[in-house]
Amino acid sequence: MLDRQHLSILREVDRLGSLTAAAERLNVSQSALSHMIRKLEERYGVAMWEKDGRNLRLTEAGRYVVTLAQRVLPQIERAEAVLSDYRYGQRGSLKIGMECHPCHQWLMGVTKPYLMDWPDVDLELTTSFAFGGVAALTGYEIDILITPDPIEALGISYLPVFDYELTLAVRADHPLALKTHAEPADLVDETLFTYPVPAERLDVFTQFLVPANCRPRHHRSVETTEMMLQLVAAGRGVSAIPNWLVHQEAATLGVRPVRIGKTGIRKSIHLGVRAGDETVDYIAGFLATSRQAESRNHTGK
Repeated sequence: MLDRQHLSILREVDRLGSLTAAAERLNVSQSALSHMIRKLEERYGVAMWEKDGRNLRLTEAGRYVVTLAQRVLPQIERAEAVLSDYRYGQRGSLKIGMECHPCHQWLMGVTKPYLMDWPDVDLELTTSFAFGGVAALTGYEIDILITPDPIEALGISYLPVFDYELTLAVRADHPLALKTHAEPADLVDETLFTYPVPAERLDVFTQFLVPANCRPRHHRSVETTEMMLQLVAAGRGVSAIPNWLVHQEAATLGVRPVRIGKTGIRKSIHLGVRAGDETVDYIAGFLATSRQAESRNHTGK
């Protein structure tokens, strides 16, 4: 019978590439690990792996079981964590996944009041997912997904919690600072700084530059908002960035936001949850705190 031990073994072998490393991770002997998988192979008449030099390579059957493990084990581990929380008097553990670089600053304005209101809830944050944010949510790796680009999926609902406009951050003495809005041609001689996201997923390209068949002279990815605005303030280029982040640093750095196109690019931060989970009290509490934070972020208070 296929059980959790088999799933765990195959997952660790896939991650680590060897029986020795997998046995160490699972705190079992290599012989015991090999015996468990050999019994599984005998029961179903298929091999789970084959040797590839000093490493192991999963067979098609082994790869199938690993895919199953990657879906099922996070749910089991999540359930165990929740039961442990109940045992020790903790309300629960809220795991948040984030697909949005500028959302980090927004989230900081939410976590402080939430942690004060829910002292018996543990809060975890991750930005790395094996199969993307929606898959992490449906696979119970996370409980809430923060994203500016919600993808419709069965059993997932989204709540818009913060509206903003994507703008160009420019230095106060830049020629664009005198215009009511930027045109695509204004960027052909510019260095454009963006977050490290592929161009085909960046709104400044898909909604502004590409339809006009324009490209910036240079396109550079920058990890943090702070560094991006410092580069803009130093006159090294312009940046596509949410307007509220520019307003926060405008006086200090001497930068200002300029609308992208005549009508602008409107965006919203969405919180994705599994259908039904919005009624869990500490998840509902996070959703409520997030909505309350919108006015504070807009006013900078």
